[in-house]
Amino acid sequence: MASPNSRQETLYFINATVGTPPKSVRLHIDTGSSDLWVNTPASNLCVSSNDPCAYAGTYAANSSSTYQYIASNFNISYVDGSGASGDYVSDTVTIGSHKLDRLQFGIGYSSTNAQGILGIGYPLNEVQVGRARLKPYNNLPAQLAADGTIQSMAYSIWLNDLDANTGNILFGGVDQAKYTPPLLSLPVESNSGAYAEFMLTLTRLQLGTRTIGGRDMAIAVLLDTGSSLTYLPDSLVQEIYTSVGAVFDSDANAAYVPCALARNTTRLTFTFSEPSISVDMNELVLDLVTSSGRRPTFSNGVAACLFGIGPAGGGTYVLGDTFLRSAYVVYDLENNRVALAPTRFNATAASQVVEIGKGEGAVPGATKVQNPVRATEGLRGPNAKSGAPGRVGSGSGPGLAGLLVMALGAGVLAVL
Repeated sequence: MASPNSRQETLYFINATVGTPPKSVRLHIDTGSSDLWVNTPASNLCVSSNDPCAYAGTYAANSSSTYQYIASNFNISYVDGSGASGDYVSDTVTIGSHKLDRLQFGIGYSSTNAQGILGIGYPLNEVQVGRARLKPYNNLPAQLAADGTIQSMAYSIWLNDLDANTGNILFGGVDQAKYTPPLLSLPVESNSGAYAEFMLTLTRLQLGTRTIGGRDMAIAVLLDTGSSLTYLPDSLVQEIYTSVGAVFDSDANAAYVPCALARNTTRLTFTFSEPSISVDMNELVLDLVTSSGRRPTFSNGVAACLFGIGPAGGGTYVLGDTFLRSAYVVYDLENNRVALAPTRFNATAASQVVEIGKGEGAVPGATKVQNPVRATEGLRGPNAKSGAPGRVGSGSGPGLAGLLVMALGAGVLAVL
């Protein structure tokens, strides 16, 4: 999946069309939520004089000959305070060259986000389950599996590095050229036996050779492509800030560091029982540019950049894009497992795409971690507010290149 990367906001998008005739929309890819939704041109936000929905596109249900109304109980909210409400409908959705008929999604008649969202998490985390207490519907991963396009509800994501223009997502497949083995598989944490979010147990955090927060950690963390930054317990974040010289601005709920920190070779390493993912400092130091086009500075004149780790406060602990770019991640919804390996940035070798099959152990090349530690802190109930789409803002960005959907072997849908 071509995921154009805005360095300032570091959000990931896919181009799609909705309805008949097809209308182009740009969707923010979000593993922290489960509903696809788009704005309507008549929404309270899109009718604003500055036309904020122009980049992302809109969908007018009554202009589509294949539209079908389902219910008026669509109402999603994200932990950053944004959200949308309106109708659930079904219609034709095309991603690249792959068309899905009668896919259910939401229409935002009232919204606070100009950007449509493609939620690809567990169906149990859908709005109609949490708010209306209805049964889950087939969201995109579930519908691809139900249609037989892929063998099971599973996909892998490679975001590439901060400077890259594109990454990719493989529905039903793994690209073994995009990571450094081993690929290690961990159980997703459940809450009272329910699987609603991609929660893993973080067991150790190191900055260089220094352990942050002690060695007996067992913290549930959410893997969320919809979050630009990573949010950890406040005590851990304070240790990191002290070590790197970050300055926290409580009004902006953000930390700033000298941009020169990006040249520091110290790594922040996250361990999950056995697999470890090391994040280079240059993946945590994000450029900032003011509306006037100038880079902000500290009072001493040193150029200031945004630091990619923030305090969670009383909220969910989240591993967002500042972590996920350094990991190759396989999300296996069928078996409630996530497999991790260190990413290969800017991999130039030919793709080695292998299909994900059915049943236990279906992810090719993945090895189960033996006796994984289970979380004792940070779990939350199913149907809590969905992951936030870009906690450092989700404004409009530059135009996007076209996307191509290809079938790479039977049962593998690649959006490249």
